Amino acid sequence: MPPISVRIEWCRQRSMQACNEPEADAWRAEADGLRDAVMNRNHSDDYRLCSPEIRERYLLGLQDGIVMLQATRVQHTNHAAPPEIPHAAPRAERGARSEDER
Repeated sequence: MPPISVRIEWCRQRSMQACNEPEADAWRAEADGLRDAVMNRNHSDDYRLCSPEIRERYLLGLQDGIVMLQATRVQHTNHAAPPEIPHAAPRAERGARSEDER
């Protein structure tokens, strides 16, 4: 399961265990931000009328989600790249070697 999915689920569970409605709203906002990162959306304007704490949690989820997705892409790129194959030195470089190196 991708790390971002785990985090969304964790936020969902926390929202269900919250002691009060503002805390549950904060967890839901963070999960919304994570989902928006996955969907390449930004609904921060929808949170402008919410309390600063809720808006900050949405932005936290969005920003963390973006970073997690970028890290996943880099990791996949690094694993997909073929191993480096050593190549002979270019001709110009070979011609510049001293007689001892030949």
